[in-house]
Amino acid sequence: MKCPQCQENNSKVVESRDVACGESTRRRRECLACHSRYTTYERMERPTLTVIKKTGVRQLFDRDKLVAGLERACEKTKITAVEFEDLVARIEHHIYDRSENEISSEKIGDVIMDELAECNQVAYVRFASVYRSFTDLESFERELTRIRDRLGAKA
Repeated sequence: MKCPQCQENNSKVVESRDVACGESTRRRRECLACHSRYTTYERMERPTLTVIKKTGVRQLFDRDKLVAGLERACEKTKITAVEFEDLVARIEHHIYDRSENEISSEKIGDVIMDELAECNQVAYVRFASVYRSFTDLESFERELTRIRDRLGAKA
C-alpha cells in the first residue's frame, strides 16, 4: 500500500478493527519514510453480480453507486461513519445472500428502503423521493403514511 503523501511502499499497521458488521477491516497505517498516518480498508471480494435495470439493460453491480446514493440520502443526518458503513454492509449482505448471479434494480431499491426505514426516517424519505419518483405532494404523503404505518406496526 503506497503512502498518499510520499508514495513510499513501506508502512506499518498501527491499529486494526472490524467494521461494517465484520464485513471489512479498517487499518490505520503509518508510513515508515515520512511518518504520515492514513487509513485503509480491506474487504472480501464478492462474486460478480449483474443488475437488471428497469429498461432491461444489464450491468455489473457497482458498490460505489450504492454508496453514492446512500451518501446523498444520509447527508446532514445524525448517521455516524460507523453506522453508515454498517448500513452499506447490511445492504450488500442482503443483495449477495440471494445466491443468484442477477438481481433487479427494483429489488436492490427495496432492500435499501427497508434498511433506511430502520436506520433513519429522513434518509428514508430522501431516498424514497428519488427511488419512487415523487411527482406530486400526494405521492409524497402516501410514502410518509407508509413509514408511519410501519412504525406503528412495530409499537
